[in-house]
Amino acid sequence: MDNSVLNPGGTLGIIGNSTNGVGLVIAARNAGINVGVYGDNENTETMELADFRVVGALNDQQQLQNFAERCDVVTYESETIDATVMGFLAAHTRVPQGTDALEIMQDRSLERAFFSQLNLNVAPSATIVSLDDVYQSIGSIGYPSILKPIQKGLGQNRQLVIKTQTDIVKAADILDWGTYMLESQIPFKQELSVIVAKTADETEFFPIVENRYRHHELLMTIVPAQIDAAVNDEILRITKEISDNLTYTGVFEVAFFLTESGNLYVKRIVPAMHQAGYVFERATNISMAEQHLRAIAGLPLMPVKQLLPVVAVYFTSAQANVIRTQWQIKPNWFFNFYHRTKLQAEKAVSAGHVLVEADSVKEALEQIDDTNIWHQQPVDEQPAAEDTPTSD
Repeated sequence: MDNSVLNPGGTLGIIGNSTNGVGLVIAARNAGINVGVYGDNENTETMELADFRVVGALNDQQQLQNFAERCDVVTYESETIDATVMGFLAAHTRVPQGTDALEIMQDRSLERAFFSQLNLNVAPSATIVSLDDVYQSIGSIGYPSILKPIQKGLGQNRQLVIKTQTDIVKAADILDWGTYMLESQIPFKQELSVIVAKTADETEFFPIVENRYRHHELLMTIVPAQIDAAVNDEILRITKEISDNLTYTGVFEVAFFLTESGNLYVKRIVPAMHQAGYVFERATNISMAEQHLRAIAGLPLMPVKQLLPVVAVYFTSAQANVIRTQWQIKPNWFFNFYHRTKLQAEKAVSAGHVLVEADSVKEALEQIDDTNIWHQQPVDEQPAAEDTPTSD
């Protein structure tokens, strides 16, 4: 038997407990694979669905080692997991995703070096260590711009949007926390992304999607993206180049900004499953979670085929009651309510998503628009001050 393949009866370990892990647990258990989950919160749906669960801190090496030794393969389901944790686990079990991509994409300076190596078009930026650096760099970066910590995932309170010169002095309050990056805000028309599945021997691309955000949370994912053929081809060319140069096994996302003039900028790479991929639960012949499982299990990837246009739209706990009304009357709407703790339910974050199938994207968007559920506030027109996380 091939020991590099995770077979039915084997055990998959999942680090993290965001909603990304739910589909992965279900896909694994459907394949006859046992699932263990390690995280710091036992009151999550990912934990509830697992065959066994370990609640512990991500810096508890004894607990992590015990968990790893019970698993044939371990995967992380969110890019927020510290790369050093995965490096430790790799010494005790197989971690097909590796740590290289995670280390690069969690550090903005390493990420920029990777982009520069491939000569990719990205937003202008500069490394900042003092207030004087901001004043000296703003002329080339321009307004508006965002001051972000070099290390990702520290939260929006560590960031500053600079719209005019008078905003620069506010940077003094946050620069004591470490090295920063000043990045230009790109005035974009659409935010687009590609979900990619990669192994050492194969690469499969899901259809390009358009993502729309509101208050830094993913609001809607549209497939297929409404773009012309030239833009489609260029996105796939860039994504393939990134994939060819990325040491990684599993599913990852490449996100882009498209401007009114037709210029493409690479926004980010997420070396993990991303919420934008939930739309493929209905839009394609294989889901994101199932394809990720095939990649990390050492199985051949499924050739991806688009089945029909689908729009995924996310709702909060405050919208749940009106969503239930649609549940009763919409035969082409498919509902997914996330299981949450009380604290999570009180936050203005996604409480679930709806997949709207239709003969065209236009028809799906019209059905969503007609309900008035998502009309309260406008969609974000500028990049979020913090990269939108894939976990809760």
